[in-house]
Amino acid sequence: MSFTAQDVKKLREMTGVGMMDCKKALTETNGDMDNAVAYLREQGLATAQKKAGRIAAEGIAYATVIDNVGVVVEVNAETDFVSKNEKFVSFVEGVAKSVAINNPADIEALMASNYPGTDRTVTEEQQEMILVIGENISVRRFDRYTEGFNVPYIHAGGKIGVLVSLDVNGISDEAALTELGKDLAMQIAAMRPLYLNSESVDATEIEKERQIQLNTAIEENKAKNLPDDKAKQIAEQMVKGRMNKFFEDICLLNQPFVKGDKITVEAHVNQVAKTLGGDIKISAYTRFEKGEGIEKKEDDFAAEVASMVK
Repeated sequence: MSFTAQDVKKLREMTGVGMMDCKKALTETNGDMDNAVAYLREQGLATAQKKAGRIAAEGIAYATVIDNVGVVVEVNAETDFVSKNEKFVSFVEGVAKSVAINNPADIEALMASNYPGTDRTVTEEQQEMILVIGENISVRRFDRYTEGFNVPYIHAGGKIGVLVSLDVNGISDEAALTELGKDLAMQIAAMRPLYLNSESVDATEIEKERQIQLNTAIEENKAKNLPDDKAKQIAEQMVKGRMNKFFEDICLLNQPFVKGDKITVEAHVNQVAKTLGGDIKISAYTRFEKGEGIEKKEDDFAAEVASMVK
């Protein structure tokens, strides 16, 4: 019995197994779909689909620069041990290379794009990796910068991946720029800024915070038995300082530079630019922390043991 490319696709969708293995299964079973599924199960391949439902909140956040294209990706797995597996690390590096080469618009496009050095897609390579590693693996997110001077940073073996893009004019000292980029990336990894600067913060969020701080300050002044108008006047002055602290907490350029003494990140960048005889601006950055925002399964060990002895 012969089979078509559509049959191979159907078998892959049914089992979650890579395209090449599906083709082999259909070849071995003369195109019989049911027997092909049985063949894959006998080979232990169809288990990949079952693994796909498991929570994957570990893995690696990885950043790199390939041919001047900056890339940061997060690829998840089920256990922290996998992040030290050479094959998994190699897979993550291949995903980053695919992002750099193929310029996918989104995750769906990335998964359908070619995995470098093979005739398979990223999805098919991921399926193969699931079979090799024995855990669910998921390519979660990526970012890509083509402009500027891009500097990657990986913290704690892939717990955090950071990519910083600098807009540089009149400076050719790449070593100094890389050092600055690494310092900024470490700042981003440690301090978790949500925005580049205060201008990036949504006006609604700013007004909401200002109103909260104003109401708090008014109540504090009322407790001092001040007249209402006087309490509000003083509160307005207090809010200015508190809003500065608000921006300092969430905006990269407003934060105190972690390697400096009473100097902001913006002032440090300007200082380095002046020393190097040119101009430097932070144009963008991305910070990925592995498993961030993923609800992890909390195992009840006592309940598990109890269920085993029933």
